[in-house]
Amino acid sequence: MEGKDNEKQVLDITSLDIYLLLPFFIRILESQTWQYLGLRVKPGSNVAEKDLDRAKTAIDCISFLVDKLEDHLQVNEKKNLNNLLAELQINFVRLSTS
Repeated sequence: MEGKDNEKQVLDITSLDIYLLLPFFIRILESQTWQYLGLRVKPGSNVAEKDLDRAKTAIDCISFLVDKLEDHLQVNEKKNLNNLLAELQINFVRLSTS
C-alpha cells in the first residue's frame, strides 16, 4: 500500500478485528491443508508430500474457526466456508482410504 508522498504503508494485522482475522487464518490453513493432502506442491519444492496427520489437524482447526465465525458471516460467506470445509474433509477421507 502506498500513501501520501508514495511512502509505503504497512498494515498492522494485529489492529484488525478478530472477525476479520479469522477468515484470513482459515485461508492460510486451507493452503497448508492442500499441501498436507499432497494435492499441491509446497512452495520452493517441485514435489507434493502427503502428511495426513497434519492435514487432519488443519481441517479440525478450520472447522473450529468456521464454527466461531458462523454468527458473524453473511449467508454467502458462511456457505463458501462450509463448502471449503466439506471439500477438504471429502478429500481427506478419499486420500485416507486409498
